[in-house]
Amino acid sequence: MNREEQVLRDEISLREASLQDAKRERDAGELSLGDFDQIVAREEKAIAKALEKISALKDVAPKVAVRRVRKKRLLVVAIVAFSAATVLILWSALAPRQQGTSITGSVQLGNSAQVKQLLLEAEADIANGQIATALDAYSRVLAIDAKNVTALTQSGWLDFSAGSASKNAELINKGSRLVSDAYVLAPNNPATVLYAAIIATSHGESKISTQLFKQFLALKPSAGQLAVATPFLKQLGITP
Repeated sequence: MNREEQVLRDEISLREASLQDAKRERDAGELSLGDFDQIVAREEKAIAKALEKISALKDVAPKVAVRRVRKKRLLVVAIVAFSAATVLILWSALAPRQQGTSITGSVQLGNSAQVKQLLLEAEADIANGQIATALDAYSRVLAIDAKNVTALTQSGWLDFSAGSASKNAELINKGSRLVSDAYVLAPNNPATVLYAAIIATSHGESKISTQLFKQFLALKPSAGQLAVATPFLKQLGITP
């Protein structure tokens, strides 16, 4: 990791900490809802921009051809969808960790065990609002196993959500590609199908999104996944 990327990640960590502080102050009645909303909008916009810069620094070339999305026809999912995704993948609420450290210490592990550990760390990071650190963990997983469905799905969704919030077509395309890659590998994974369906909806591809949401429902998703899908199902006139 070069110095510029480290500076950006440090900035993201500070802004994520600011969001956590604002939430605590709001819950304690020390911060009004209006002020809280302003802080959230400011910090999430700044985080999205920092993630864009990190993505540009890495300059990852797509593995497969993906239809480019024109900025003027984007139907932005923005912060609401981003928050929904965060709720969906809160599988655990582990203690926060600092970037570059791990839950189980510095013991050297085999590839399989290392992937499992990194995925657990990413879950914990998301549960604590440390999105940039979670993305770093997923990136490390993909460096070990380029076909890891969980890492492809979750990092793709986080990239897509950040790009939608900041109206960045490049980041949206990157996230869409990763989720598409995950879908090819695991078309029966409810989370992957759900994300693919929401992304198709955001691109205005109603026929594709309808097919994907029907496929998603046939997979018997969890209550949490279904709650995330419900607004989109209503929009498309699909009955759960």
